Amino acid sequence: MRHETTFLFDLDGTLVDSVYQHVLAWKEALDADGLALSVWRIHRRIGMSGGLFLNQLLRETQTEMNAERIERLQQMHADAYRRLSHQVRPLPGARELLDALTQSGTRWAIATSGRLATASVNLAALGVDPAVTTVVTRDEVRHAKPDPDLFIGAALRLGVPVEETVVVGDSVWDMLAARRCRALGVGLLSGGYGAEELERAGALRVYEDPADLLWHLDEVAARP
Repeated sequence: MRHETTFLFDLDGTLVDSVYQHVLAWKEALDADGLALSVWRIHRRIGMSGGLFLNQLLRETQTEMNAERIERLQQMHADAYRRLSHQVRPLPGARELLDALTQSGTRWAIATSGRLATASVNLAALGVDPAVTTVVTRDEVRHAKPDPDLFIGAALRLGVPVEETVVVGDSVWDMLAARRCRALGVGLLSGGYGAEELERAGALRVYEDPADLLWHLDEVAARP
């Protein structure tokens, strides 16, 4: 029996060009709190949850982190990101890819490590209404990527087995999460990670951006 393909999309760096805005927002928040961290180190952690990001920061900087400080840093990041929201744009082919899936009757959802405070900015830029589209944010699950909770939650909302989905993401954290829930991982280069990194993390295929994935959709999706 052939199963229809269902797509679960990451958001930042996968459907919207927002990774570097997140990097700059985190840099601003960390600088304001007296935490010196190189920009490249921040970039390597975009895609995981803010809480996990800050836990790793603790190890690197040997800085004390308590719940109050973590909440303050996350709020400063969200405020800084909203100030950069005018820069956020859909990645090439993102809207066309989602439209093509919808028109073909292919189910899809968005699962993002971002909380609604920042994800709402990206969804608006993408033209996606969470009232009519399945969107799972960090606020709704216990653990974010690289744990698989976001993708499992999105599959449950769609009523499909997560093992029969295609997870599309731009970071190694997306691919690791896909492997942990036995989904098929497809990587995009539009978030700044290299093809070899994504493949080592479990990506079966790697494409440049949503437009490139749309062009090669028959390589990963079941044919009608």
